[in-house]
Amino acid sequence: PGCDYPAHRWCSSRDIAVACQVESRCPSLPRPVAAPVELSLYYESLCPACREFLVIKLFSTWLLLPEGMLNITLVPYGNAQERNISGKLDFECQHGPEECLGNMMEACLMHEAKNFSTYFPVIFCLESGSSVTKNLEACLQIYAPEVDSGRIAACVQGDTGAALMHQNAQLTEALDPPHQYVPWITVNGKHTDELQAQAEASLLGLVCRLYQGEKPEVCSGSKAPRILSGCRR
Repeated sequence: PGCDYPAHRWCSSRDIAVACQVESRCPSLPRPVAAPVELSLYYESLCPACREFLVIKLFSTWLLLPEGMLNITLVPYGNAQERNISGKLDFECQHGPEECLGNMMEACLMHEAKNFSTYFPVIFCLESGSSVTKNLEACLQIYAPEVDSGRIAACVQGDTGAALMHQNAQLTEALDPPHQYVPWITVNGKHTDELQAQAEASLLGLVCRLYQGEKPEVCSGSKAPRILSGCRR
């Protein structure tokens, strides 16, 4: 009942296969596209645990997974404090002025490069190197030579950098529940102790479990070592 199509058409579309109850016999049918897993990382540029999570877990997971399976939002601010001094925004960071500079450089890089696949390898390069704030030119040359370092510098030194940090401050302060440490991870808009622990123990495994579409072969991956304890407020 409901299948008014000749047998040779049963696998010609998903709607017909469903009507004729033969989906399992139609391996060539295109799979419905599933929504990507949404992960947001709230971090600060010089926090050791943030750097380790971003470099070892997040970047490698992003490389391993097919496009469209994981959407990542990076918010460099962390445990910083925003102050308004005589009408001008000023920021105080947990690991000092250099961290504030690193946060702003990465925010400006994202603003100028715009495309995630362009700026994420550069941020990986900065966070995995000897200095987050001194290696921008070298990292751009390797991973994104089309991005103008002069525009990033102008952003950092001008009003745009402060505006971007203000935006990151608002995003961080709006977290519910409020963040207690960094790295602070939300998955599909939620943060729980369990999700945080799962992301730190095996981010690849977590994303593979949550993704509702067809799983790639890499989803048979194994657990990785624990991350360093975070940077508390």
